[in-house]
Amino acid sequence: MSTISGQFRHTWTAIRALAILTVVLGIIFPLAITAIGQVAFPAQANGSLVKVDGKVVGSSLIGQSWVDADGNALPEWFQSRPSAAGDGYDGGASSGSNYGPENPDLIQAIKDRQAAISASDGVSVAQIPADAVTASGSGLDPHISPAYALLQVDRVAKARGLDAADVKSLVESKIQGRDLGYLGEPTVNVLQLNIALSTLK
Repeated sequence: MSTISGQFRHTWTAIRALAILTVVLGIIFPLAITAIGQVAFPAQANGSLVKVDGKVVGSSLIGQSWVDADGNALPEWFQSRPSAAGDGYDGGASSGSNYGPENPDLIQAIKDRQAAISASDGVSVAQIPADAVTASGSGLDPHISPAYALLQVDRVAKARGLDAADVKSLVESKIQGRDLGYLGEPTVNVLQLNIALSTLK
């Protein structure tokens, strides 16, 4: 009889512990963290959304394509690096191509991208930086290298009828330094650059 009573006590203790931990860790803790995020970091907690005239145009954390309905790059905009996430910059399908460096499909894709950039920007293949023709590991990277941004200056300026020096100055003003001054490489956020570009007269 005492054995059954002891088992019941242990079972009841386990059930109470499960209920308490479910409430504390499954409800109270997530709500508290959400509240702290909304108060202390509201922009980041809501996806770092970027708005223009009150309308959401994207997120500063997720890249996007600057192409027409047929998938052709629009010459009047700075282009992002390629994306292997879904149909391109699909936040629900974040991934790289997972191709190895000797994969023939990857090699051909890089050659095709180099040829397209060489033709559109009037540069040699040797001048094209790696990030212009390869996707990031997540496929969602919103940044490009300053070298790739500067490579596009003449094309964008010509397409918009702007002075190339003004467009170059705009790019240089949007270069973000290394994180904490030493981590990573300088970058340019393409969405923020194109938003600023749209206001350039």
